[in-house]
Amino acid sequence: MSATSQRTCPECEGRLRQGGTETVCDDCGLVVAEDAIDRGPEWRSFPDDATDPERCGAPLTRSRHDRGLSTEICRSTRLKGRKRRRVARMRTQHNRARIASKRERNQVYAFTEIRRLTGQLSLPDSLREQACVLFESAQEADLLQGRSIEGFAAASVYAVCRTASVSRTIEEIAAAAAADEDELKVAYAALNRELGLRTGPIDPGEYLARFASKLDLPAAIERRARELVDEAREAGLVAGRNPGGVAAACLYTAAVEAGHDLTQEAVGEVAGVSTVTVRNTYRDLREREERADREAVDDHEVGADREAVDERESGDAPEFGESTRHRPA
Repeated sequence: MSATSQRTCPECEGRLRQGGTETVCDDCGLVVAEDAIDRGPEWRSFPDDATDPERCGAPLTRSRHDRGLSTEICRSTRLKGRKRRRVARMRTQHNRARIASKRERNQVYAFTEIRRLTGQLSLPDSLREQACVLFESAQEADLLQGRSIEGFAAASVYAVCRTASVSRTIEEIAAAAAADEDELKVAYAALNRELGLRTGPIDPGEYLARFASKLDLPAAIERRARELVDEAREAGLVAGRNPGGVAAACLYTAAVEAGHDLTQEAVGEVAGVSTVTVRNTYRDLREREERADREAVDDHEVGADREAVDERESGDAPEFGESTRHRPA
């Protein structure tokens, strides 16, 4: 039994008393336990402690230009007349003073766009923070000169998705962003070239769950598609191809094998690729499977011929032309 859970003193069996961070025996004065953590209230006594006992504000965040440390002057319906107008003027001056330079104004605009994008694309908060940090790095490297702020905001979101292996295509981000696809590509190329982003190819398997959900495909087809992705990766069919197109072709191939009604146009529309891309990858997958089947048949025939030769050499099988029927005695 631990000292903190004892009810009597281990020396004299006297009554224990807790005072502050220590547990002391009233009889002999022995300090039985000492807790360095103060488990009392963390806030001072205010009139509204019963309804709002918090003493701290929101946590620090990189998605705001001031890390979320600025003060807000809220609106109140209890203020009337001259005092209400004075607070409104104070709020206006305060909002102007929050943004001290053009750099901070660009950050406010870009961070607002990044928060909107990550929320619309259902991305986690960690990627939102990374995208804001990446935009700050681009701003410090003077990459925004003559380029679109919206494009860099969207490119930052796409870049952190690439580095974190989150399956989001350029077409998906461009459809939700305020910038068009060309501005996004130009900004992403500048980020990748000047900042040296560690972006690798995204695994096509990352797209399967989302595409299968949009196409309302059963789980069996998705499992078969994952097997086809692994086979395509081993055969070298993934390198140099659009991972979304490979995922779409694997889903289409699995649907064809299962007899499910799915068209190349439908799967291509969900993946954001053309039907030609789906068709070409589908043909490569079918050719690989047919080639593997032929090789398996050839290996089986070669193995059977080798067994027959071994039997003849060992004398167990009759020679060519020799009758296999037994002569009567």
